[in-house]
Order: sequence, then C-alpha cells, then structure tokens
Amino acid sequence: MSQEVSQDMSQPTESALQGLMMDVPLLTSMIMKHAIAWHGDVEVVTHRVEGDMHRYTYADAYKRICRLARALEGLGLMPGDRVGTMAWTTHRHVELYFAIGGTGHVVHTVNPRLFPDQITYIVNHADDRVIFLDTTFVPLMEDLQDRCPNVKCFVILCDSGAMPETSLRGAKCYEDLLQAAGEGDYDWPQFDEKTAAALCYTSGTTGNPKGVLYSHRSMTLHTMSACTGDHPLGLTSRTVILPAVSMFHVHGWGVPYAAPMSGAKMVLPGPHMEGPDLCRLLDEEKVNYTAGVPTVWIGVLEHLEKTGGKLPYLKIMNIGGSAPPLAMIKAFEEDYGVPVVHAWGMTEMSPVGTTGRLRARHAELEGEDMYRVKLTQGRPIFGIEVKIVDDAGKALPHDGEAVGQMYVRGPWVAAAYFNDAAATEAAFDADGWFGTGDVASITPDGLVRISDRSKDLIKSGGEWISSIDLENHAMAHPDVVEAAAIAIPHPKWEERPLLIVVRREGSDVGAREIRNVMADRVVKWWLPDDVVFVDEIPHTATGKISKKDLRQQFADYRWPDI
Repeated sequence: MSQEVSQDMSQPTESALQGLMMDVPLLTSMIMKHAIAWHGDVEVVTHRVEGDMHRYTYADAYKRICRLARALEGLGLMPGDRVGTMAWTTHRHVELYFAIGGTGHVVHTVNPRLFPDQITYIVNHADDRVIFLDTTFVPLMEDLQDRCPNVKCFVILCDSGAMPETSLRGAKCYEDLLQAAGEGDYDWPQFDEKTAAALCYTSGTTGNPKGVLYSHRSMTLHTMSACTGDHPLGLTSRTVILPAVSMFHVHGWGVPYAAPMSGAKMVLPGPHMEGPDLCRLLDEEKVNYTAGVPTVWIGVLEHLEKTGGKLPYLKIMNIGGSAPPLAMIKAFEEDYGVPVVHAWGMTEMSPVGTTGRLRARHAELEGEDMYRVKLTQGRPIFGIEVKIVDDAGKALPHDGEAVGQMYVRGPWVAAAYFNDAAATEAAFDADGWFGTGDVASITPDGLVRISDRSKDLIKSGGEWISSIDLENHAMAHPDVVEAAAIAIPHPKWEERPLLIVVRREGSDVGAREIRNVMADRVVKWWLPDDVVFVDEIPHTATGKISKKDLRQQFADYRWPDI
C-alpha cells in the first residue's frame, strides 16, 4: 500500500502565509498537569482489586505519577520502550497511563482475556520490557513468562507488605517502587507530538492480533473531542463518570484521559463489573454518566429487575462495542428514565468515530421514529470522515439506501499497523483510508447505519440478511436475554440464519414464540429456519458476541427438515 498522498498539505508552499502561534507540542503529560492546576480537588474513586474502596484527588494522583515517572527511570528503560500493563480499571492503572506515556515510553495495555497464545504473541510482538500487573493475573503470567524472554521484570500492583509469593522474573512491589522513588515534582520531557504514546492490539478475531500505535498528538486530539458536547461522552467538570469498560479495552474508551482533562470525577470499578457492584457504585457515588458494552448492561438490568432498584442520578448511558438491542434501549429509557447514547468506533480509531446524540431536528421525534434514529450508529464526530464504497471501490451515495463497505480517515485513525506490513496492505485503500470491515449505509443528514460486519452477513438466495437486525428483533421478546444469528450452509439457499438464544432464568419460551415476535418486524424470508437454546453465548475478549466461536460450535449443525 502506498503511504503517499497527492499533496502534502503539512508542508508550506512559497505562497502560504504562516500563522504566528506558539508551537507547543500536544503531549499527554499536559492533561494531568492541567487537572492538578484547575481540578486538583476532584475525586478519583476506585473499587480496588483487594475489595475495599480507595479515594484520592487528582492532586494526590499527580504526586504519585511523578514518583512513578522517577521509578521508571530506575528500571533502565530507553525512550520508546514498550511497557506492558495487565490491570483492571483502577487508580493505579491511571497512574501508569500518564507516567509511562509522559516519560517518552509507550504504555501497552495487554488484554488478559485473550487466549494465552495471543497474549504471548502480543507481548513479544510489542517487545515489552517491563510488565505491570494486578495480583489477579500473577498466576497467568507465571505460566507465560518463559515464553516472553524479553520482559526483564514484572511489577505487581499491590500494597507494600502484601507482595504475593511468586516466581515472576525480577518481581517488584508497586507501592515499594513508588516509595523508594521519593517525593517532589517531575520535569516532564518535551518531545515531538508525533512520538508514540500508547499501543493497543485488536482482539484477533481473524488471524493474529494487530497493533495500533497511537501518538501523543492523536491521543490528545481524541481526548479533546471527548470533552465536546456532541461527543458520546461529552465530559465536563460537572460529570461523574463510571467507565464500565476495562482500561485494557482501547484506553477505557478514552475516559482516563478525558476525565482529568475536563475535571470530571472518575468512579473506577476495578474488576467488580457485575450488576450488583455497578448498581451500588452508580447510586453511592451519584454517577451521572456511564459507558460500557451491552453484555455489562444485561447484568445491570437483571439486578434492577430482581431488586426493584432505580437509577436516580444517571443522565446518560453510553453503549458501544456492539449494537445495543432495541429492547435494552427501551428498558433503560422507558423503565428507568436514562437516555441511551449509541456510539461506534474501533481500536484503530482511538476508538470513537460516531455519536448517537440526537440533533435538534430529532428532539420532537417520539416512539418508534425516535428509536429508529437511536438504533443507528449516529453521525461522525468532528475529525472523522466516512465513506462507503462498492466492491470495485467506487464511492456510493449517502442516500440512506446504498449499502457498501465503510472506510474512515482522520487525525486519530491508524495509518498502518505496528510492524505488520501484510495486515496494513489488506486494511487500507490506495488513498490511505482505513477499511473498517463493516457494511453500512449513510443517510443524507449523516446517520450511519451498520448492517453487519462483512464476515457476519448471511447470504440467502443471493440476498443479504443482517445478523444484527435478527438479533435485535429476537431481543424484543421479554424472555430472551441474549441472541446471536449465524449463517449455516443450506443446499438450496446457499446460507440460512440459525438463531442461538439464551432464555431468561426460569423461562421456557420456545422457538415459535420468538419467531412470532420477529415476524412482525422482518420479512418472512429473513426469519431464522431454526432456534437453538443455550445456557451461555461465547464472547470475545472485549465483550462482544464471538461469532467465530459460534460458527465453530455449530460447524456440524444440520437443518432439521433436510
């Protein structure tokens, strides 16, 4: 793939008049320095791995970040070295984000939910030199450390004196490391804003995980966007945000950067992501903004229904990662009075690309008309350009009817994969746009509607069926907790949809009842030919339904009437 563009607009021409503005590099260290200067008294609350609650302020956090920056110097790291983290959403993980990136190293968040072979692949591919990890993951890395020879030491995120017995190479206690580093401010280095700041890997649903290497510039611009009113987060100094998404999922969707930039209070759930724990935090800390994937909110809804609980303080619920079913949106909005904002993005997009916040012209919509808008992925936020193309790469109109492969570009969109030329060649077009792998349409007023992932579409009799639509309509039945649709080969129609369903506890709902609900919402030939009931649907390491695993699980499935 050519990395060249037809005209390099970043280089001045002879006739260009240059502005007379300061050339201050955009660095992530600016974010926390701003927070302690103007929001130093704002709290960061964590439900710790140890089980208790931890509270401190941005001013307290900054002191510890400075200690950590000095401690990193003592670990013998060179500028640009990758430093792995395998940690939950906690105050210590936030400290690592800022100290590692701010000192010119690269914070590499390792997703512990990946398969062991994938973890060893990304640790070695990233060439991590040090790994910081929560006590939860010590046994995992003890088993894998011999397969990661370039990691010279492991720092365990635990209190002084609570160091577990471990065979980890060069094991150190985090709090002891900070204590030995001493007090005082830290002179944060200044460097080119295009310097790498962070590294995340995709979940590897096809092939090996792919590395996305973010710059300080891209990270800071993405964070600034998250503090604007129409962004799905739209954080301000009046926000109390609970990110119900792990910090090893694309930087916790940017919340750990955006909260200190805006002065928002952060409520961090650690590993305690079950419905009862989240509901308690939402209530006790008076959380008014939250964000997470649909699987998290299934647990919250189940807990609320069982206990008769409410969400009195919550003003915005941001749902992303995968499309929320209509039944979930209606439950939160109609039963609990919490507006749902759908967002879409990818690891390659830092991650946010579109916002589901309603425009003024949508304010008077009611009922199904409003929900039709909310079920789209929303419109692109400033900084993100979107196009759809046909199989020949020809641009398609934004008329709400044409459906094509979706491509994006922007200042916080990846331009290539880290040390992976083959994956880069496959993912980017000749003009440098990134192919998302989604099939979508775009309305004249910019609403993006993703029909499906390309690999998840079901082709029946030469026509396409959206698995996402089937799942959403199946979830309209009150006894369906979760649903997934996959393609199964068919001798006559090429492929037909099989619906896999998790029933609500105690329910004996059958295939006929579910198909009857769906029949009111989709054309007859879209209806699944069979419904299979399971106790659990597999999910990826990022909480999405794993269609790959389902296709393997039902590889030997045979249609009952064939």
